[in-house]
This record gives sequence, C-alpha cells and structure tokens, in this order.
Amino acid sequence: MLMNGARIVLEALAREGVDVVFGYPGGANMPIYDQLYDHHIRHILMRHEENAAFAASGYARSTGKVGVCFATSGPGATNLITGLVDAQMDSIPVVAITGQVPRHLIGRDAFQEADVFGITRACTKHNYLVKDIDDLAQAIHEAFHIASTGRPGPVLVDITKDVQNAKLAYHAPGPIHLRGYKVSLEGHAGQIRKAAQMIWEADRPYVYAGGGIVASGASEELRELAEMVEAPVAETLMGLGSLASEHPYCLNMLGMHGSYAANTAISNADLLIALGVRFDDRVTGRLEAFARHAKVLHVDIDPAEIGKNRLADLPIVGDVKHVLRKLNKILEETKATEGAVKADSRRQWMAQIRGWQQQHPLLYTPSETEIKPQTLVQEIDRLSGGEAIVCADVGQHQMWAAQYVRFNHPRLWINSGGLGSMGFGLPAAIGAQMGNPGKTVFALAGDGGFQMSIPELSTLASYGLPVKIVILNNGYLGMVRQWQELFHNRRYSSVELDCFPDAEKLAGAYGMKGRTVAQPRELRPALQEALDEPGPYLLNVKVSPEENVYPIIPSGGAVNEMILFEPQKEAVSS
Repeated sequence: MLMNGARIVLEALAREGVDVVFGYPGGANMPIYDQLYDHHIRHILMRHEENAAFAASGYARSTGKVGVCFATSGPGATNLITGLVDAQMDSIPVVAITGQVPRHLIGRDAFQEADVFGITRACTKHNYLVKDIDDLAQAIHEAFHIASTGRPGPVLVDITKDVQNAKLAYHAPGPIHLRGYKVSLEGHAGQIRKAAQMIWEADRPYVYAGGGIVASGASEELRELAEMVEAPVAETLMGLGSLASEHPYCLNMLGMHGSYAANTAISNADLLIALGVRFDDRVTGRLEAFARHAKVLHVDIDPAEIGKNRLADLPIVGDVKHVLRKLNKILEETKATEGAVKADSRRQWMAQIRGWQQQHPLLYTPSETEIKPQTLVQEIDRLSGGEAIVCADVGQHQMWAAQYVRFNHPRLWINSGGLGSMGFGLPAAIGAQMGNPGKTVFALAGDGGFQMSIPELSTLASYGLPVKIVILNNGYLGMVRQWQELFHNRRYSSVELDCFPDAEKLAGAYGMKGRTVAQPRELRPALQEALDEPGPYLLNVKVSPEENVYPIIPSGGAVNEMILFEPQKEAVSS
C-alpha cells in the first residue's frame, strides 16, 4: 500500500516500539503532524523544543527505551541542540526527527532553513539528511539501531518536506548491518581471565561504577561482583542506583562532592575496577593524584574512553553486563583457591572503610528557624523510601539529592550529568512520568533552573501528569554563589535572584495546586500534601540562602584534598 513519507515515519516508529513522542509542530514537519492526528502513537505537546529533547531524555533514562522528539526546521531544530548535547555527553539513546525545507530550497536561505545536518554533526552519535523517500524507512530504523546499541547516544534524522509528502510502499528493512559500525559486546576472553587474577591478587580492591552499569542493565552483575570479592562500590553521579544505596558495600557517590569514605578509599586502593566510566574531571580531580597507588582495570564498551584520561593496566572493550557475567563466573570458580589468599586483607580493607564512614559522615548544621536544604532532600528520601524517581535540575540541590536521597534501583535518579544543563529537571520529569505512569516522580529544581522551564507547567496541567515539583529556593544561583564565596572572596556578581513568582498563584494560573513554605514545621505536612494530590503540584520551599555543599574538592584539587565542612560551624551527622 502506498503511503506518504510522513506516514512511513510513524509506521517505522511504531515498528520500533515507540508509544510516545515529545515535540512541537511547525511548517516543515506539518505532514508528520497531519498523520499523527489519527495514529496510535501518543504525542506530548511540549512548550519548547529544548524541553522536548529533555523530556525524550527523561523517558529514555527512566525506561531504558529510546526517547523520541520532533521539531520543525530552523529554530525548531536548533532549539533541540542543548538536549542533544546533553544526551551525547550522558550516553542517552534519543532519536530526534526534524522537518527540513523542500530539496529545491536547500541552500537558498529559505524561510526557517538551517543546516541542521551540519550543525548537529558534533552533538550526535550520527545524523541523517533524508532527501529521497527511498532512503526514509532505512534511515529511521538505522537511527534506532545506532542510538540503542554500543555506547548509546542521540541520532538526528532531518527530513525534507517534499520527502514527507512523497509516496511509497513501506517495507520494514531486515536486520541492520552498517559498514564500519561494529560493537564489541563480549570482551576478550583472555583479558577477562587476567582481570579475575588481578582482582584476587589485590589487597584493597575498589569498584568505580558509572553510567555504563545503568545503560547495560548490569546492576545485578555488579552486586554479585561486590559480594563475591567483598569490595566497596562507589558510584559516579550517573551511576547512582547501580548498587542499592542500602547495600553494605555501597559507598554512594565519589568525586567533587562525594563522601569522605569514598574519596579516601580510592586514594588508598591498590586496584581500581572501573566499570562503564570515563574518568570525568568531577570524579578524578587533579588526574595525576587520582588513585595513584592503584592498578587500573577498565571495562567500557567505547574503546575511545579507555586510556583517554587514565591509562589502564588491563583494558577490556565490551558491554559491561556481558563482561561481568563472564568475570563473575571465573571468580566464582576460583574463589575457593585463589580468592582465599587475600581474603583477610580484603575484610580488613572493608573494616577500615566502615571506620572512615563512621568518623566522617555527611554533615550539616541544623536549624529551628529556617529550612535547611539537606533537611528537605532527606524528607524527600523519607517519603520515597529509595523507590521514587527523582529528576534533578542542575546546581546545589542536585548535589544534595545525590548525597542524601537513596536509590535502591537503577533508573530512579535522572539528572544532567556531563553537560549540567539548567532547566533539565522539569521536562525530564515529564518524560519520566510518561514512561512510568504508576511511579512517584519528583522534579527537584532550584529557583534558577525552574525559571528556565516554567512554560512546561502548561504541559503538566494539560496532561494532568502527577509530577511533584519541589523548588529549593535560596534566592541565588546557588552553586555559582558558593564558588564566588569560597574562591572569589565573596564577590557576589550577578547571582542574586531577587524576584520569584508566588507559587500558589503561578500554579493556580495553570489550574494546578501549589504553595510556598518557609518554616521547618511546615515542611513535612507540605510534602505530604503534594504527595497526596492526585495531579501535579508545585511546592516552593524557601531554604537557607547561603548554605554550601560539602564535602567539596576545589577545582584543580586532588581527591584527598577535600574540604569536609565549613569552619566555625557546629554540625550534626545526617
């Protein structure tokens, strides 16, 4: 049966299992929207294309499926760029489909023409400009294959308007085989056996787990490894939830705002088992001082990441789930003999780490007169019980949530890690809620980032999505203010946010419920009220204006040069 290109796009999406798309219509993608009118794929009309990309990312991060977003040509497509860069840096599978001006107008500065193919080459895993309807279906299916295999990432398909209107019979292509695109999943058998030997020879092994664990679905294999080897596991910002926060071997986050125990242990380890990580600067600090006494075993599906920042003594290119399955099997077979040699050393190592945890837990100064942001995120943790999806914006609140909120499963912690894009939290929560309709979803934002995504309150209200928005309102661009205080002699330049809308009136204007709280006694009942509300809720919480995130490793500092807490302040343990 003949169908136009726009219909072929939707049929290809349906064949890929797509059930929801986030987007915004315009002149160059109007044929696709015409076909959406009576198609079963659900479309969520976002209020800005950047937020459509963030929503697709939130959907992908929380479900493990490919997120899809639509935009028109010109400004519609260029508005996706920040979301595509975000997905690229965090290895998130997103397919963006954009309209383009007709072929005969390309290069003629037509209305809403932009070289989207050229612009997005640097911020996608791959991209396409489709100018022939014969290539359309293949391009869509290849986009999904590329986005979801190997190291995941965003793929853009730009389709000229005349191709959308042209007609052809749709035939789903067979298995995708791309010349030059090879993914190594299994890892080298000899290297994996060497890895097992290296682990058993270590006195102080340390597992450094990243977003690759989440992407590959290797959480169970990670737990098996930790328990078999009796080794501590520290997670990157992207890896939180890889091992349940409540697991006895979990040290939670390491790096710039990581715990004392996680950072001190990595400085004393003799073997670093790096799984699905890229040795990011926010983890390593001054690179030459990072884990300087440790040999490095690095497993990653992307060969470009191995040796890029830190040379590996034993590199293994492969999917971390596949590699860990094989590694765990070898470790299990050899534990009774080789594993017994250093068993006492490893137990002493864990005992030392638990001592560090007790000596230097996360600290903050309590208050009876103002709401501390740490108290707020601890209350969210109490309500979620390690089971809610928390979508964070970017800034201090993001770090406090990473420190204090438990995540007992992967894909509960959604945040913009590598790019650190303000405005991410609310649209990502929309995507996460669409992908997980039965889950409690919090959108945690600062008063700065929230004001970059206010238009999406209209989306929440329109679809009745029960996202609970919680604003940590300190009247500042908090993380910038903290750095200006600590490293720029308190010269507060352009960081004060002296105007914020009345939350109850703002929410009411969209037909939602909302309120502002400022007193500690108000916090718990207000959060419970938000949770009990069947629809969306906007809770604006006024917190201590000059609270800082600790521990902190100063920029350019080493992991073992943490500032643990503000001097002259009396602190209590979390």
